[in-house]
Amino acid sequence: MRRHATAQLIGDRSHQCDATATRFTPYGECVYVLLDGIGSTGEVQRWTRRQAVRLAAVSTRLSTPTDALRRQRVGNERESWWGGADTWGYGEPPSAVAVAALWADKQLEIAWCGDARAYLLHPDGRLQRLTIDHNARQAALDAGREPLRWDRNLVLSHLLSTDGEVGSVILDVPAGRLLLASDGLYEPIEDAGRSLAYPLARFADPQVAARHLVDLAMRLGEGRRDNATCLVADLAPLAGAS
Repeated sequence: MRRHATAQLIGDRSHQCDATATRFTPYGECVYVLLDGIGSTGEVQRWTRRQAVRLAAVSTRLSTPTDALRRQRVGNERESWWGGADTWGYGEPPSAVAVAALWADKQLEIAWCGDARAYLLHPDGRLQRLTIDHNARQAALDAGREPLRWDRNLVLSHLLSTDGEVGSVILDVPAGRLLLASDGLYEPIEDAGRSLAYPLARFADPQVAARHLVDLAMRLGEGRRDNATCLVADLAPLAGAS
């Protein structure tokens, strides 16, 4: 049975600007990357796909997604400043929020900027969120203020904001199922009071679980159906899934 899978739906957007990438080494390292493009144009779509592949490759080379994400942000800023290939001659250059994971020898490292998220489903069915959003909503909550309606749409860190935060966490994980998700995936499900854990635990096949999640996001997101993308990866087999 396959060990990882991705699924995505375009929603009401004109372009699918989310992207995923995976990379594996002979030494047992597995790298998983998900990017959520900022905007909805062909330029953003193409840029985000290239950036996802690049981040996976650099994470593999450095054996750490945290350093890879920091290095890629600096490189993107320089290319933008000098009018490199990743700029388009008008307005702001494309960007995206990102989450990347490296799994090796029962240790998981997560790095992120923006509001793309990583979750870990433990063998006992407990779902652990591993990332903290870099957006105005989380900043308001951290300051003890009630977030404004659209604060969650204002990201404070992305692949072209070298002054924005890069989050990182490393933990020992003997077994579990990893979920990387764009906001278009997790927000409609969580806003409806539904659990991300149920589809992750129910289906043994990661592809079935991923497809179920994006379908659920589309059904629950009427009126605001963003690009919905997820990557599901088994770090070790889960018992009890059907």
